[in-house]
Amino acid sequence: MILTYYGHSCFLVEIGGKRILFDPFIRPNPLAASVDLKSIKADYILVTHGHLDHTADLIELANQTNAVVISNFEIIEWVKKQGITNTHAMNIGGHWIFDFGKIKCVNAVHSSSLPDGTYGGNPMGFLIETDQINFYYAGDTALHLDMKLIGDFKKMHYAFLPIGNNYTMGIDNAVIASDFVKCDKIIGMHYDTVDEIKIDSKEAKQKFEHHGKELFLLSVGETREI
Repeated sequence: MILTYYGHSCFLVEIGGKRILFDPFIRPNPLAASVDLKSIKADYILVTHGHLDHTADLIELANQTNAVVISNFEIIEWVKKQGITNTHAMNIGGHWIFDFGKIKCVNAVHSSSLPDGTYGGNPMGFLIETDQINFYYAGDTALHLDMKLIGDFKKMHYAFLPIGNNYTMGIDNAVIASDFVKCDKIIGMHYDTVDEIKIDSKEAKQKFEHHGKELFLLSVGETREI
């Protein structure tokens, strides 16, 4: 699995010859000023919820890449109104088999509204299963007991978890979440973008290490194979 981090909660995951982009928020993020939006290629764009810091570049990138946009029903209906036709609507509890593997939608505890103020449906996370690797992309969420079902349901090799606190769970709760999910390799997201979610990176890594886990914190624009 090759990861490229575009800041905040936006990752490009390359796996099985396909490129999956999560929660595109790049241009409004000052930490991502060096990222060339025009250079981004994707086969799929997955959106966890409707907030601007997860959808700001969605329409432009969907037009640019002709990627399949995957999200909940309400967000897909909004996307269609913006002229995007290559879509696949899902909802919590459902799964679908795509050419790279399986996506299952799972619960996230957060809120969701679209940039124009319309209802964004229920926020959710994604379980991605492929022949090579399985991972959990939590989206914006609080710690919740449904995460234990993930740990019992399928082995996840990596978990993308928010760690910035204030708007989502913070580092301490993310450690507990990793226990619930039974995953020891964590990729941090939703941190440092604004003052309210700044973290001490050294302390965060130490807390995960204390529990026998590894926290990956990528630099904006960094590509890493894991």
